[in-house]
Amino acid sequence: MTTPSPLPRIYLIRHGETEWARLGRHTSETDIPLLPCGESDARELGARLQGKMFSHVLTSPRLRARRTCELAGLSAHARVEPDLSEWRYGDYEGKTATEIAALRPGWSIYRDGCPNGESAEAVTARADRLVSRLRSLTGDVAVFSHGHFLRILAARWVGWPIAHAHQLLLSTASLSILAFNHERADRPIIALWNELGPGSPR
Repeated sequence: MTTPSPLPRIYLIRHGETEWARLGRHTSETDIPLLPCGESDARELGARLQGKMFSHVLTSPRLRARRTCELAGLSAHARVEPDLSEWRYGDYEGKTATEIAALRPGWSIYRDGCPNGESAEAVTARADRLVSRLRSLTGDVAVFSHGHFLRILAARWVGWPIAHAHQLLLSTASLSILAFNHERADRPIIALWNELGPGSPR
């Protein structure tokens, strides 16, 4: 009989669509509810995960992530993990990339961070702390979080600088998986990225 691998597989789930997500507004600590389509996508995501047994379910404290977890049918054993919160945007909260560029030409969040919010170094440290904890778990782990932070978490999982997260498109209500190649702890991989439900227009 094959012994199950002690190494975890981390299922990354971005929350369903909100009004600010649709408009491209940076959303961190503002608690924006899911749109009806975001709720529908979260339920569909739950159907895709039906039958999957998770050893741990972790969610950002933000309403949009917790609601996605609930609608996906995984809230019964979920634990709120503060480190899964979105990058704190500070003065750029609620602003679009175009609006920020008008204020600060050439701005890159991955290099410059956010005034009165989190720096790139602080977010990197937070992601590294979480990667270390996730690697100490076993089994399948469901993680509900946000666009920027999940991209950074994936980059740090495989040892990339967070600037590479810019190249990882991540849609709302998407599913991604972090794992290990050939079940070797020294070979972390992104096994699946930005998988969407059937018929999704995104």
